[in-house]
Amino acid sequence: MVIQESMSIMEKLEILSDAAKYDVACTSSGVDRSGDGSGIGNSIHAGICHSFAGDGRCISLLKVLYTNECVFDCKYCVNRASNDVVRTSFTPEEISRLTIEFYRRNYIEGLFLSSGVKGSPDATMEEMIRAVEILRGQYHFQGYIHMKAIPGASPDLIERAGFLVDRMSVNLELPTAEGLKRLAPNKSRRTILKPMKQIQVRHMENKQELVLYRHAPKFVPAGQSTQMIIGATGESDYQIVSVAESLYQQYSLKRVFYSAFVSVNRDSALPMLPQGPPLLREHRLYQADWLLRFYGFRAQELLSEKHPNFNLLLDPKCDWAIGHLEYFPVEINTADYRTLLRVPGIGEKSASRILGARRYHSLDFHDLKKIGVVLKRALYFITCNGRMMYPTKLEEDYIVRNMLDPREKLPVHPSEVTYRQLSLFDDQTLMQAGIGG
Repeated sequence: MVIQESMSIMEKLEILSDAAKYDVACTSSGVDRSGDGSGIGNSIHAGICHSFAGDGRCISLLKVLYTNECVFDCKYCVNRASNDVVRTSFTPEEISRLTIEFYRRNYIEGLFLSSGVKGSPDATMEEMIRAVEILRGQYHFQGYIHMKAIPGASPDLIERAGFLVDRMSVNLELPTAEGLKRLAPNKSRRTILKPMKQIQVRHMENKQELVLYRHAPKFVPAGQSTQMIIGATGESDYQIVSVAESLYQQYSLKRVFYSAFVSVNRDSALPMLPQGPPLLREHRLYQADWLLRFYGFRAQELLSEKHPNFNLLLDPKCDWAIGHLEYFPVEINTADYRTLLRVPGIGEKSASRILGARRYHSLDFHDLKKIGVVLKRALYFITCNGRMMYPTKLEEDYIVRNMLDPREKLPVHPSEVTYRQLSLFDDQTLMQAGIGG
């Protein structure tokens, strides 16, 4: 380990902002919180971290590590203790001054602060909290702040941080306790889930306090999120979405982020990725996550022990619909909201618009197009006044052949296979075909 003692703030920024790029659990604020007039900045519901506000503005934040020094030796992490990399740390004064100067120059509107573990979890968390206290107290900064809780930090520090920041997150790191034990031996499921539960319980208590005392301080008003690394261990998609579903139900998380494993270390415990990071798999997991949170799906509906991985050629909603043709076609003019949400090509907004529009007249396919329904996908699964858009077979092979974009990356020998051969879409076959990654 090489620790550089004499570095300028900009040199530190270059190292520590680059080291933060692997942490993707950086999300929109999820909360509207205007300043009280005594300070500068506010938090806008529409988004943070390269998201867009309601008026079209791109909103960004400073995403940086407090330190890349770390006593942990997680095998997948570029900042692990055994790596020979240049190490440096900010001071609380430096990170707070850097944030406020960037804000004053209109570069950012908030801060995402994560960190390695310098010395001990408590010592690191204490310094991060001090930086935020300077921002809030000395600089009167009332903008959005997202802080990573350090696994193993004391409950008192978690409580103290929660009243200073808008959002907190504790990275789950890997989907299973077995994977965590193998690749992150210094971390445990208990030290990760304990602060998650504390944040959830305290957030709920604080909501009750705010009902009675409107001006009471707010505890993590934007809730909490977490991150899982995908592809570093052998969990199936079914295991991953089941873990995510459990986290949403048991810990009231706002978001679970999925990060495709990027090989930055040479280690026999890590998988070889000749095709690069499994980005398409990550994309499918995000699509499935959306179905869990907003479309009323359950993990066991999307996947099962017999069908444990997502079809990389079709998005999870289309794949589910094709596997459950007994529920289709759906009559647009009579179906309820939940049923409409399960139709490929119909989203939350278009389902609500359908319910509103059909109160005044019977809808046809021309109306659906204006409403925003993606008819390219929906036409196989819906009727308007008892009629389909075109003469269409409600058959698996027929629908898949017509839905697949010819530009999609297909198996090496497509003439030798049909969609009915479901084994073509398990991980092993896809990897042999050059798709799995």
